[in-house]
This record gives sequence, C-alpha cells and structure tokens, in this order.
Amino acid sequence: MFRSHRAGLMRRLWRQRCAAASPEDGPSALKLAAHALFKKLKDEELELLVQVVESGGAWESGCVLAPRGDPRGVKQGLSPQVLLCRLFRWPDLHQSHELKHLCYCAGGQGACGDLAVLCCNPHHFSRLAVPETPPPPYLKASCGPSWPDEPQHPSTQLLEFSYNGGDWCDTSLSWSTIKDGCWCKLAYWEYRTRVGRLYAVHEASVNVFCELPWGSGFCLAQLPAAYRSCAVRRARGKIGRGLLLSREPGGVWAYNRSEHPIFVSSPTLSPPGACGLTVLKVLPGYSAKVFDYEWAGDRGGWQLPGEGPCDPHSIRISFAKGWGPCYSRQFITSCPCWLEVLLNQPC
Repeated sequence: MFRSHRAGLMRRLWRQRCAAASPEDGPSALKLAAHALFKKLKDEELELLVQVVESGGAWESGCVLAPRGDPRGVKQGLSPQVLLCRLFRWPDLHQSHELKHLCYCAGGQGACGDLAVLCCNPHHFSRLAVPETPPPPYLKASCGPSWPDEPQHPSTQLLEFSYNGGDWCDTSLSWSTIKDGCWCKLAYWEYRTRVGRLYAVHEASVNVFCELPWGSGFCLAQLPAAYRSCAVRRARGKIGRGLLLSREPGGVWAYNRSEHPIFVSSPTLSPPGACGLTVLKVLPGYSAKVFDYEWAGDRGGWQLPGEGPCDPHSIRISFAKGWGPCYSRQFITSCPCWLEVLLNQPC
C-alpha cells in the first residue's frame, strides 16, 4: 500500500508536466531523471510537491528539499531545481543562472544550515527578466492632443497631489518625509484617478492582487470606485494573482504572479544620462530588480520628457498594458490600471 501510494503521487506529478520545448527535451528524455529525483524525496516532500504543482503555485508553500547533486541519469547534468522548473514551468529553461529564488524561500542555500539539501520547489523560483530589443516606435496618424484618456502633462500634478476622501494630500513621499517605519507605500491608479488610500508596507514583501487564494497583502478587488469604464474592468480582470513586491539586499524586486505581462519603469532602470523612458516588460513567472538603492543614491528629480518631474525614489507598474515610445499610450496615466510604489530610505 505504501509503495502504491508513492507510485500514485509520481503518476499525478507526471501528468502535470509541461509540453516539451523541443524533441530532445521530450518525455522520454526527462522521465528517467524526474522519477529518479522523485524517489529521493521524502514522503512529505513528495506530497507537498504534488499539491504545489497541481495548484499552480496559487499559495505560498513550503520548501521541497532534495539532496544536493544530480540524481543518477539526469540529462546533461541538470540540477534538481532546473529539472523540476523545466518539467513543470519552463520547458525552454537551460541553466540555473536563469532562475532566481523568491524571497520567501528558506531553502535556497541550504535549509536550516543543512548544506546537504536544497529547495527544488518549482514555484519558489522565478525567471530573470531581461530587456528585450524594442520594436520601432509606435506610429499613429493623429498622435497629439486628440488621443483619448491621455493628459498632456500628467505627472507634474499627478505625483505631487491626489484626491483622497475629500482632502488633497501629498503623495510624493521622498525618503526624508516618511517617518512611520514602512519601507514603501503603494498607490493604486485607474488612468489619472487614484483609487483608495495609500497602503503602507512594513513586511519585507507584499502581494498586490485581485484574486489570490489564501493570499494576504494589498487586495485591489476590495477598492471601490464610483465609476469604472469597460477598459478598466477588462484590465482589472487580467490582474489575477498580481505581483509580489519585495525589498531585498540592494534593491526592490517585482515578481509577476499573474497570467499577463506587467510593465515597469523607475529611475534606475534607465541607463545613466538617458533622456528617454525605459519601460521593462516582465512576463508571467518572471522577476526583475526594479529599483537599485545604490544606483539611486541621492539623485535629484526624475525628469521625463513630456511628463515633467517625478519622484526619483518611485516605481511605476502597469498591469497588462504597456506605455512609452513603442506603444500608443505615451504616458502611464493612459494605462487603465497601474501601481505607484513610493519608497522610503532603506535601513
């Protein structure tokens, strides 16, 4: 009965595998390696892996600890992390340096001081986002003031003052003005209108989501609005599990947990001396370092062509819709749903 139960778990895992990226990575190539690894997992680790894979990482699970070293027969010397991530998430994955441990993983470098094991939970990893080669700038016959939902100079007022419950309040919170102990505050916007109050983040990481089973954090689904256009409702429907924002040594990382891309800009994503806006597209399952504290230093104001001054210690994230020179939306205030991250000085 015991062996039959484990065999059943292994069959369930194998049914959840992704389609192969190429013939040489097909089921026959990875099946022996995967089953060799499954056999090395303890009963509770194998059961946890089944739950994680079948749920698609819908909840923050514990570590699945596997012995270090390659199981016998692992194709091309794949590590346990790469093997399971390729099997259940990214069939085109090749090397471990393409992966990043998520902030809540305790077994990345050996759990509880045990260097003989490491975490191979495929949903404790993200892939690293890299800037893509931009397409030619978007062309539109009537690109000018006639574009709908697009302000001419949005951020001069946008990031300095916003309406909140009947009072105008300052939301351009610089490192020197936040004194309540949080490392950042979040503001949620629909086009040029801020919805809800500022959300203070005190923990090292925070989920921002609309639908996240057993999740905690900044739930955008709970924010009411007097009116929402069809475009906003469609965009909100794509937020889903949203993103994980984490403060880590040296900077801030964003992990895209949704099923649609997110688009990010911050002063430290642009090369030094750049006069244009850099917007990074982060695909589902990928993560990116979206703010570098060391690079930011004591920068002065962040000046965006056509938009005016911005807080140099802020991050802007649009859900599902991109903006900038390569899109019809030139400004983030033309995006239906977006997030503003206002950073405090790191300790």
